[in-house]
Amino acid sequence: MIRETEGDILLSRAEALAHGIAPFDHFAHGLALALRERFPGMAKDFRHYCQQNHPKPGEAWFWGGADEEGGSARIVGLLTQEPAESEHGLPGKASLHNVNHALKALAKIVAKEKLASIALPRLATGVGGLEWDSVRPLIDGHLGDLGIPIIVYTTYRKGVQAEEGL
Repeated sequence: MIRETEGDILLSRAEALAHGIAPFDHFAHGLALALRERFPGMAKDFRHYCQQNHPKPGEAWFWGGADEEGGSARIVGLLTQEPAESEHGLPGKASLHNVNHALKALAKIVAKEKLASIALPRLATGVGGLEWDSVRPLIDGHLGDLGIPIIVYTTYRKGVQAEEGL
């Protein structure tokens, strides 16, 4: 059950939030930057994970932790983009191939972690550079039959609590 909404994904009541990133991402733009600012330990843990595991595009990384105010989060980094060409460069573009494999990995994480709901943005359409009309069918195909609410934030509205139906 996939539902589109508008609002601030950081205010989502979904059990987990998924977003697109690149291997060795610095979380310097968009939603990734907002998450890094709210959960600094997440970015540090991701860097450590990358150094230890050398992830590839098309994989997914699951993180659970707390922010500095005691709030908790479960976040799935979907490696939809290619890594940067240099250590301090910008992440590469996303590909439908990577999105397809990352969403498949997300479905496995949902089952393993017994997640009750997921929120995600218009995956891979910002910094990733893909067209939403190409990405949305992949979300439907991989997440539509999970039997949990999937909330897709199609338009970001800072500070606005969305109607999620949770």
